[in-house]
Amino acid sequence: MKIKDTLNLGKTEFPMRAGLPTKEPIAQKKWEDEKLYESRQKLNEGKPSFMLHDGPPYANGNIHLGHSLNKISKDIIIRYKSMSGFRSPYVPGWDTHGLPIEQQLAKKGIKRKELPRTEYLELCRQFALDQVNTQRADFKSLGVLGDWENPYLTLQPEFEAAQIRVFGAMAEKGYIYRGAKPIYWSPSSESALAEAEIEYADIKSPSLYVAFSVVDNKADKIPADTEFIVWTTTVWTFPSNRGIFVNPEVTYVIVQVADRKFMVAKDLIEDVAAKIGWESYEVIQEIIGQELDEMTAKHPFYDRTSLVMLGDYVETTSGTGLVHSSPNHGEDDYFYSRKYKIEVIEDLDNQGRFNENAPGLEGLFYEEAIPTIQKWLEDNDRLLHIDYFMHSYPHDWRTKKPVIYRALPQWFASIDKFRSEILTAVENVSWVIPWGKTRLYNMVRDRGDWVISRQRAWGVPLPIFYGEDGEAIITKETTDYIAELFSEFGSKVWFEREAKDLLPEGFTNEHSPNGEFTKENDIMDVWFDSGSSWNGVLNTRPELSYPADLYLEGSDQYRGWFNSSITTSIAVNGIAPYKSVLSQGFVLDGKGRKMSKSLGNTIVPSDVTKKLGADILRLWVASVDYESDVRVSMDILQQVAEQYKKIRNTTRFLLANTSDFNPIFDSVEFSELRSADKYTLEKFSKLVDKVLKAYESYSFMTVYKELTNFLTDLSGFYMDFAKDVIYIEPKKSLARRRMQTVFYQILVDLTKLIVPILPHTAEEIWSYLEFEKEKFAYLTEMPQAKNYPVTNELEEKWSNFMDFRDKVLKALEKARETKLIGRSQEAYVKVYADQPTKAMLKEIDENLAQLLIVSGFEFAGSENVTAPEGAIRFDGLDILVDKAPGEVCQRCRRVDETVGDDHKFTNLCSNCVKIVNAEYPELDAFED
Repeated sequence: MKIKDTLNLGKTEFPMRAGLPTKEPIAQKKWEDEKLYESRQKLNEGKPSFMLHDGPPYANGNIHLGHSLNKISKDIIIRYKSMSGFRSPYVPGWDTHGLPIEQQLAKKGIKRKELPRTEYLELCRQFALDQVNTQRADFKSLGVLGDWENPYLTLQPEFEAAQIRVFGAMAEKGYIYRGAKPIYWSPSSESALAEAEIEYADIKSPSLYVAFSVVDNKADKIPADTEFIVWTTTVWTFPSNRGIFVNPEVTYVIVQVADRKFMVAKDLIEDVAAKIGWESYEVIQEIIGQELDEMTAKHPFYDRTSLVMLGDYVETTSGTGLVHSSPNHGEDDYFYSRKYKIEVIEDLDNQGRFNENAPGLEGLFYEEAIPTIQKWLEDNDRLLHIDYFMHSYPHDWRTKKPVIYRALPQWFASIDKFRSEILTAVENVSWVIPWGKTRLYNMVRDRGDWVISRQRAWGVPLPIFYGEDGEAIITKETTDYIAELFSEFGSKVWFEREAKDLLPEGFTNEHSPNGEFTKENDIMDVWFDSGSSWNGVLNTRPELSYPADLYLEGSDQYRGWFNSSITTSIAVNGIAPYKSVLSQGFVLDGKGRKMSKSLGNTIVPSDVTKKLGADILRLWVASVDYESDVRVSMDILQQVAEQYKKIRNTTRFLLANTSDFNPIFDSVEFSELRSADKYTLEKFSKLVDKVLKAYESYSFMTVYKELTNFLTDLSGFYMDFAKDVIYIEPKKSLARRRMQTVFYQILVDLTKLIVPILPHTAEEIWSYLEFEKEKFAYLTEMPQAKNYPVTNELEEKWSNFMDFRDKVLKALEKARETKLIGRSQEAYVKVYADQPTKAMLKEIDENLAQLLIVSGFEFAGSENVTAPEGAIRFDGLDILVDKAPGEVCQRCRRVDETVGDDHKFTNLCSNCVKIVNAEYPELDAFED
């Protein structure tokens, strides 16, 4: 037998190398085969519920790191709640309608307008389902548990039916109406957009000053040759110009410039003169705006007149004080021109190209027509000045292309009619991030009515019929019937049948005396789809309940899902669909830049899981402050992987050194533990309390920090000096069993604590805990902080000891620097301290040398003795490090003067000789 064979060196098959990319898919397959998710649900039957409602990601392409941040965060919460006394099912979902799928089909060469609609919709459906399957596999590879075989999809017949019922309830309350006001139109999407689908980006636009010659001056109120000067940045709207707006309260002046007379606002004359470059001008008349009402001017290039109208929205902070008006391309223009009964000229088609109502520009995209329009203005001597400027402009948030205003008939959901109810609900929701309330409150307060109609193909049709007189028909009878049809056949039935076959048998209406009906061809805004999920999912799935306890999505959903969900829920039921809301920032690259393929800075989650493992990605999620935008790079993930190694190595040490420990028979009562053991368990109990509170408040970063800090402290002190007990002392000795009791309890409870964040690793650890009855760590309950009988006095003493230890470590480091010692066990420490310090240290433990991992320790001299030269002085005490006398014991590695005293084991100290003789009585000598 060799000397090392007498040591209790911990043994475990738990590998140091994690091998996560290889092991994780095997673990996930096992979870699925053994129905781990279902087992947890069964275990939680009858418990209080906690509902986290999954916001549906869009079914298009593989997932990105933003998806990972979101889904892993949800899984952490669900796992924690499920292990904390709550029934918390997780039903994942997908948003499966909308433009991006149509765009993907277009890229494949499929032309929507050349196919029968039903055939095209089936292609969309199949594409969406393929994307769901792809993303489902991606999400499961992250270790996210849920009812993956029964997700909710917005294309499912039962979901579509529930959505129709939401629409019907809103219509019944008078919240749905048809109007023709300017709305955001996206030529790139060929559809109307709601405010939630708008984002802003800078563009460069021309700034024009254009002259309109007076035609009707209302009985010579102004000179007949006056020219009104308008200022605009939307040159392309001139073909549809129908008038000029002036403020009725503003004073306007007519100025003589050479042989021409121009009108501008009095307050702006100097700015205009400077812009246009007038060297001199003379004011020849002043007139109040009210007096200009219903004068006319000649259109700058078409043979028609433009009406001067009054609008108090006209300001004199910039421009000329006279506003070019195109009622179908401007919100104020439209509303203020209504009382003048101005005809709206629709001069653009759905793709943003000019039609026959803009002679000379037919077929041109509106931006492409700008040079032609400018040339016409110049040729007619109407263009007085042009320059260019950068400004913020609305864009389609999907295509990233500019949008325009178009006054087209659309279907709206009135917000005004129940805005105050939504705002009250926002106030009453619990916002995990406080500014979320302000953000959504302001959005609801300032938003206009919701444009819910879209001129696309792939989506849920608006269940609206039209009578022979053109009047819309929306009744409870018709929407209920359509909901039943959709529930049975899906929304495709709307396009498969004629209008009369979609109505209840025998249906009549005063708008169709002959029984002839037509149907609406527009579909609903996809935000109405996902915004109805509280009804299509929470109210439909028997394992779920409404309202949800939590909605958790990216911060962009304040204008999206958070917004549309509370709007529809308040409209129908008068309550918010969520009790609390948590939002997350965006994922940026390591330099803080937005990830994009063009920059080459994207990271695909599968690249991380295949190289480092899903648990590393999950640990990264726990390590970041997700309330703000978060950075990630392979370097950052590699740093997280290093932290993971510390966690793994610590648990491996605990496993190895409890491999011969049976908690049933070998555990030691708390009262019989050594002071250091009690102190460590008390620290761990406080960690448990902090971690549970952090999980409760969704502060994963706090969980991460508290766990890693504790493990660093544990390995840096308790586990470090424990080797001199665990390895050296007899296997079944009280000293060893005490420490194993602490190790085992920390190991078991630590494993449970990390299940939400590191499920693959936790389950791997759990598989080595043979005395734990549950097969999976996830089927256990979260540990609770223990109420140990530890006094404040003991905690204070240990706090003082740790300060003292830090000073000893500094003294030892100084001794190393001078080459006095190498290993700390070569040191003999003498402490010169006052009596209170000595008493405190003696109460901590009798074997201070062992705690400090030195070979000798003593309190030197009396209280008044001065430390000799070479001692390191600290506040209140001096520490002298000497080289320990004696030889190195080949078993415990301590320097001891008793080494060589035994005639049989000459290279062991007396303590090791005693242990070896007791454990191995037949042993006479060691092998070389």
